[in-house]
Amino acid sequence: MLEAAREAVRHTIKAKQVGVAFSGGVDSTLLAKMCHDMEYDVTLLTIGFAKSHDIESAALINEHLRYTHHIHEIDPGSFSNIADRIKKSIPSKNLSWIENGIAFYYIAQLARSKGIGMVAAANGIDELFCGYDAYRREYHMGELYLLEMMDKKVQNELDMMDAIRKISLELQVDLVQPFLSADFIRHARGIPVREKITGPEDLYRKHPIRRLAKEMGVPEISYARRKKALQYGSQIHQMLKTLP
Repeated sequence: MLEAAREAVRHTIKAKQVGVAFSGGVDSTLLAKMCHDMEYDVTLLTIGFAKSHDIESAALINEHLRYTHHIHEIDPGSFSNIADRIKKSIPSKNLSWIENGIAFYYIAQLARSKGIGMVAAANGIDELFCGYDAYRREYHMGELYLLEMMDKKVQNELDMMDAIRKISLELQVDLVQPFLSADFIRHARGIPVREKITGPEDLYRKHPIRRLAKEMGVPEISYARRKKALQYGSQIHQMLKTLP
């Protein structure tokens, strides 16, 4: 799987300098570590409201990595205007699409302000390696059902990130997802579901990814941590709910 992941990075990240959308979770930390080890010029990019989970976690994890790291605290006063802009730009009323669109808009803004023209994100890992709680709740339905769920979630993620990429390109920042490349999807989908999730009580899941992260030297406080989605860790979800 390491070589499949490296090939996905080589195939999608063409620029020498790359920003990595970084929350400090296992997925983004693995991607950052992999890019660094492959001798890309890596800059970590973190966004969120002041004292949000992602800002504090990302800073803590980078005390171990010691990569170049930029953090942008979202201004509550401008949030409403940005949210309205994204709602008009995203071709879906799906809340997750809107929340991710807002998050990556801020990430693209941060990248552009630092002269970074390409940002890589670790989207796809949760879909392909049973990272979501839905896989745990529906585990009793069997492997074929979970694979069908996986295919739907992957397609949704592809469609969502394609829409969000169009927004980032308006800011002259290209947004890429190595783990949503076709070859990596095929490789990951071929790994048995039972190796990714052990049962309905498995609160951690994504076990092949966690093992790979450990082998690559990702800090334990990252690879052993439970999932927290970008829109929740940044507090974008909570703030969006307060808007009229």
